[in-house]
Amino acid sequence: MGAILHDKGVAFRVWAPHAQAVAVVGPFNDWNPEAHPLQHEADGYWAADVPGLQAGTEYKFWLKGENGQELTRHDPYAREVTHSAGNSVVHDPNFDWGDDHFEMPAWNELVVYELHVGTFYAPDPARPGNFRDAIEKLGYLKNLGVNAVEIMPATEFPGSMSWGYNPAHPYAIETDYGGPLAFKEFIRAAHQHGIAVILDVVYNHFGPGDLDLWQFDGWSENDGGGIYFYNDWRAETPWGHNRPDYGRPEVRQYIRDNALLWLEEYRVDGLRADAIAHIRNVDGTNDPARDLPDGWSLMKWVNEEVHARMPWKITIAEDLLGNEYITKTPGEGGQGFSTQWDSAFVYPVREALVTPNDQDRSMPAVAAALTKVYNGDAFQRVIYTESHDEVANGKARVTEEIMPGDAASWFPKKRSTLGAALVFTAPGIPMIFQGQPMLADGSFSDDQPLDWAREEQFGGLVHLYRDLIALRRNYHGTTRGLLGQHIEVFHVNDDEKVLAFRRWDAGGPADDTIVLCNFADRGHDAYTIGLPTGGQWHVRFNSDWAGYDQEFGNFESVGAGAEAGEYDGLPFAGTFGLAPYSVLIISQDAE
Repeated sequence: MGAILHDKGVAFRVWAPHAQAVAVVGPFNDWNPEAHPLQHEADGYWAADVPGLQAGTEYKFWLKGENGQELTRHDPYAREVTHSAGNSVVHDPNFDWGDDHFEMPAWNELVVYELHVGTFYAPDPARPGNFRDAIEKLGYLKNLGVNAVEIMPATEFPGSMSWGYNPAHPYAIETDYGGPLAFKEFIRAAHQHGIAVILDVVYNHFGPGDLDLWQFDGWSENDGGGIYFYNDWRAETPWGHNRPDYGRPEVRQYIRDNALLWLEEYRVDGLRADAIAHIRNVDGTNDPARDLPDGWSLMKWVNEEVHARMPWKITIAEDLLGNEYITKTPGEGGQGFSTQWDSAFVYPVREALVTPNDQDRSMPAVAAALTKVYNGDAFQRVIYTESHDEVANGKARVTEEIMPGDAASWFPKKRSTLGAALVFTAPGIPMIFQGQPMLADGSFSDDQPLDWAREEQFGGLVHLYRDLIALRRNYHGTTRGLLGQHIEVFHVNDDEKVLAFRRWDAGGPADDTIVLCNFADRGHDAYTIGLPTGGQWHVRFNSDWAGYDQEFGNFESVGAGAEAGEYDGLPFAGTFGLAPYSVLIISQDAE
């Protein structure tokens, strides 16, 4: 489909079932629709071969509708455009990938960094950041320990600034981000740094702006969107009456082909599907009367195709309704996603962090958030305290919500890093949002680039995140349990606002990892918790270390020998110094 470049020219193919005639036009034929007509094939497809055309040729499709109206449309499959309201461009898919032998990390080893291309790194104040700019900061991400970036939607949208969730041209990479070539260069460079690339895709709606798919060949019903969209009550979304028709074979193919394009041609390592509750249900709810069975089966088909062709690539769902069938296998009646963003973690954990008064924090709610699991697999959920949704839309960074206008003060720093420690020690795939390690404040906006001066200003906190990620990925060989499936929250003290949990894979020294958390503004010189085994236990991480921030208390939290005797339901006990709003990560050396 689209413009297929070959040695002798370009073949064009488009689906327009209600057109009476179709032609390809452009500067090469003075936009004359009589010069290069397309021949009608079966089932509403039209095609023609135009010799002599090359990559970079601008073109559009001219269509005559059923009522004789003449339309000029972008190619729905255009890989490249001059801009969202401009022309389609013949794209050359050939690319030198170099020595790309990148291997996708296992799900339990992933550490995800969500970024927005336009604001992640924008060195030129006159324009948004692009993929080539972002390449310059891959070393920073690698040094942090990140091994996957999740890119907010990067397909062509109207204008130069957007979150990306208004795709005008679903197959074309945003021109202001550098277009398809820059994206491939970014992916190649990320792979060279050992970093996977996950792309956010938007299939719950298209547009609404600069949307040539709308009434593409002139036909519609009920003044709806025409062949690519539902034309009845099923079209309604929070973003307009622009939901694709998931029941039409050609539209299903369009979306399935799109998913495979990124994974195969662009070598993207995974996809994050936006707001899929609105693909399976008109209102994005669990009301069966409003379900869209064709939407459910479409996403199931896409996942089946991905897993059959490239089982090492990850598919992430944003559903946020706690539905375990999203990540069940299709054979079990599920939709087949690898993992899903988990509202059961982010909402109660953020609540515990931003609530002003200590007595109002709920340790049982945090414990439930830590232990939530889908289908018995800890890594079927992505856990975070900040994402693009959680730091905008009337919400703000965790630090900003804790103390508006004073996000760099002691309380926000202490409680936000307490949250970060939970993200990297709880079972799940940890994710942070751009700028989080350098204490980005305020709310996310597509016209406010990250202030990279903060990387040095808050270098100690960047160090804290780096240490947490090193422990999460078991760099030192002493915290294997953080890569494991298992958790037991064995100590919940809602009076003192302290909880402790054990993480393990196989168990034993250098595997069993104890995480001790204080959610109150009160330190403890000697706080006792249960331990699973005897011997010496070492503090691997203390979030109150002054090296992370000069305002931190450097509270003395040293290792302890386990004492025999049941405590917290465990056979041994140990006593540790515990600072206000702090986390200790504790484990034993290998035998």
